[in-house]
Order: sequence, then structure tokens, then C-alpha cells
Amino acid sequence: MPAVICCAVALVAINRTDEEGIAMSHAAAAYEVMKAQEGVEEGTGEWFPVTQERINQFADATLDHQFIHIDPERAARETPFGGTIAHGFLTLSLLVHLDTSVPRQLPPLDGIIMGVNYGLNKVRFLSPVPAGSRIRAHSTVTSVELKGTAIDQIRTITVELEGADKPALVAEWIGRMVFDS
Repeated sequence: MPAVICCAVALVAINRTDEEGIAMSHAAAAYEVMKAQEGVEEGTGEWFPVTQERINQFADATLDHQFIHIDPERAARETPFGGTIAHGFLTLSLLVHLDTSVPRQLPPLDGIIMGVNYGLNKVRFLSPVPAGSRIRAHSTVTSVELKGTAIDQIRTITVELEGADKPALVAEWIGRMVFDS
């Protein structure tokens, strides 16, 4: 699935006018609808396993072969983790997949050209993710900003670690939806 946020949206018309009866741009109409979602908890996604094989593949892709990630015996002996742990950036990169199972209540919007991952405002790695554990995402809409013919939606994504009191990661993720007007 492509790295796109908030784009599983039907392209159906929202015919809105401003107070003077003038037709609003697609972005302005969508902004009006999306702004009402600020502060709304979208929900929690499904659990996803973080396997040693996935950690090893990420180590190969990033050339980060530190023993705490790829050597279970040494990591068990020499670290407080009891075994290997996922790279923090592996957990971060899994946001794209984890986010696909978070339920959304976004109504149909008209005029969407594309959605893009615009970046992150803040990321914190709060707990290590042991090999063999499961993680899932919880999402809350933090803010919605109109930027010309685009809308930036900032969501706080908390990556929960099964059986842990603290989350593995918390990130402010910016998704940009670009409209034709």
C-alpha cells in the first residue's frame, strides 16, 4: 500500500457555499468538514507482529547491524532487554502499515488529487520493541489546517506495545490532502 495518509476517500461532491451563497473551493469545503474532527480519537488498529526476520531485513536495508538488533544470544547476555529489539526507525516506518487498520470516520470529499506523507513534527521512542512482540497504532486528530488548495491534518499516533504500560512510540504525523481547487 502506498505511503499515503487519509486518501481512502470516495470522490463524491460536497456542494457547499459560503455565507454569501458563493461556491466554496473543494479544499475549503473539505476543511470545513475536517476541522470538526479536531480532537477526535479515530481509534485503534490491529496488532502486528515484529519478527526477528523483519528486524534483520530492516538491518540489511539500512545497514544498521548493531548486535542489539540482530544477535539474539549476545543481546540476551549484554543488554537489559533480554534479547534483540527492533530499530526505532523500523517501528516508525511501520506507521504506514499500522495506520491502514485504524478506523476512520472521514466523510466523502470532492476534488482530491492526492494525499501525501508530509512529514512529522515530533517523534519519541519511549519503549524498546522486543523481537517477537506485537504493536498497533492508536490515532487522534490533533489539528487541521487549510493551506491554499491543500489541507494538512496532524494526527498523534501512539504505537502501543502489547502487554506494556508505556507505548513504544508517539509521533505527530502530518498528512497533506491536495485538492483541485
